Amino acid sequence: MSNSVADHPSSPTFELRPGTFADRSVVDRLMELYLYDYSEFDGYDVDEHGLYRYDDLDYYWMEKDREVLVLKVDGKWAGFALISTETLLDGNERSIDNFFIMRKYRRRGLGMLVAQAIFDRTPANWELCVLAGNTPATHFWRRTLAEYTNGEFREEQLDNEDWTGPVFSFSNRDTNVSHES
Repeated sequence: MSNSVADHPSSPTFELRPGTFADRSVVDRLMELYLYDYSEFDGYDVDEHGLYRYDDLDYYWMEKDREVLVLKVDGKWAGFALISTETLLDGNERSIDNFFIMRKYRRRGLGMLVAQAIFDRTPANWELCVLAGNTPATHFWRRTLAEYTNGEFREEQLDNEDWTGPVFSFSNRDTNVSHES
């Protein structure tokens, strides 16, 4: 799926597609960058080899209820999204577990368009969890969902053993919401 960021004069073209086994090593390296960025909010440290490890990443390649989406901008690697059916709130069906856009490509409207493309691929009752204290992500998802759903989304604050932070929910299952061109 190729799109462009229409609101900017130098609109990059992006490609969002399911990851393949050939993409696995690239996603591993992009995950390092994601975890480095995220460590500002969760305090995570590198391991004894100086690496960030995301032990659950293999499951996204192996289990049918999980999916890796890879992102390229103008033909260059730019990010990924990890999707699953693991949700915290009753009635939700799909979750963006991790969403990463490299810093170079942020603040240009790309993240919003990529998120909308992800939602347009699969009508569902969606859920997005943001770690408490990750204010930039909270603002991003509020803006993105407000535009995508015309304000028809829920935000709940959880503070339990499963999650601490805002959880956003919405449905694009029974609507005509679509942003494909």
